[in-house]
Amino acid sequence: MEQHAAMGVVRELMAEFAQLTKLSDGQTPRRYLWTDAFAVCNFLELYRQTAEEKYKQLALRLVDQVHHVLGRHRADDPRTGWISGLDEPEGERHPIRGGLRIGKPLNERRPDEPFDEQLEWDRDGQYYHYLTKWMHALSQVSRVTGEATYQRWAIELAKTVHTSFTYRPAVGGRKRMVWKMSIDLSYPLVPSMGQHDPLDGLITYLQLQATTPLEAGQPSWPDLQAEITDMAGICQGQNWATADPLGLGGLLADAYKVAQLIAHHQLKQFDLLETLLEAALVGLPAYVSQSDWPQPVDFRLAFRELGLSIGLRAVERVQGLMGESPGLFEEKAQLHSRLVALQQYTPLAEKIEAFWLERSHRKAESWLAHREINMVMLATSLAPDGYLQQL
Repeated sequence: MEQHAAMGVVRELMAEFAQLTKLSDGQTPRRYLWTDAFAVCNFLELYRQTAEEKYKQLALRLVDQVHHVLGRHRADDPRTGWISGLDEPEGERHPIRGGLRIGKPLNERRPDEPFDEQLEWDRDGQYYHYLTKWMHALSQVSRVTGEATYQRWAIELAKTVHTSFTYRPAVGGRKRMVWKMSIDLSYPLVPSMGQHDPLDGLITYLQLQATTPLEAGQPSWPDLQAEITDMAGICQGQNWATADPLGLGGLLADAYKVAQLIAHHQLKQFDLLETLLEAALVGLPAYVSQSDWPQPVDFRLAFRELGLSIGLRAVERVQGLMGESPGLFEEKAQLHSRLVALQQYTPLAEKIEAFWLERSHRKAESWLAHREINMVMLATSLAPDGYLQQL
């Protein structure tokens, strides 16, 4: 789709999102952390593209709502106030020091309640991979606005959740991670480790450490080197390959983040970049071979497919970045060969977008059941730089 037309669709989608989630009309807002992280980046991209102040203000209002809704206890919880336990003034200064709730419809499972795998998907708590998305969104806000407070909040969040989500097994061995924690981070809700959670953490921490403003780099600023070392240890020897489209898109988006850290911040993470591209090349053929393209719309999940299309847009940008910085990458033949191999899959992005741009497909139950996350992910795929590019 031509860029001007794409931005027109992005405007429509994000205006509808703002209305549906009560971002702008003064009513009680409905917030969900994953969706809101991408939405912040979309509003920033609209601001960058149009220079219209309203889009920056929408991004800032969304950040404020997320902190004051998901950083506080639920209305149906006997607890009140900030989930960090801070008093009101201190909580306002550090609104996410206790993390952020997911925003699920049901309250969290109490420690004495039996585990129900199906029900757990609808229960609140904290997800590590959602929290890393919010760290990234805050860092993007900081660079667009020039306000270092958002970067500080992101780093504070990283330190808080790293301590709560990582642990060393009682029988010894290296650290591992919990997939889902309670709202107040006091006990695990799902103790297994998400496949890409350590990778999300490592790359997000590297990004935060590298992009902290130099003028703010004083001793009072939290440092993430210990957390980076921890996460690198957890990542060691892990297999990142997946045939899940959302996971594949995440690998490719992470590859672009790492390439930017190499090109713009002198991080020598060539092996990590190569590992990410190789994992994607293992998973993409498996996904395509089992692809649900022939399936009817009601059997497709838009946000998962759109996660892949966002990642495929990142491939194009990695190629461009390597072309702009030939001296850095000229001796990395394996990187170039993997990018060439990935090119055969990049047309999938337009196919995915075209399918979900069809209005009749956006009237299907499969779209409407996840409407807000679907529309935000479609907007990100059409205008990906707000999310992908370290602005």
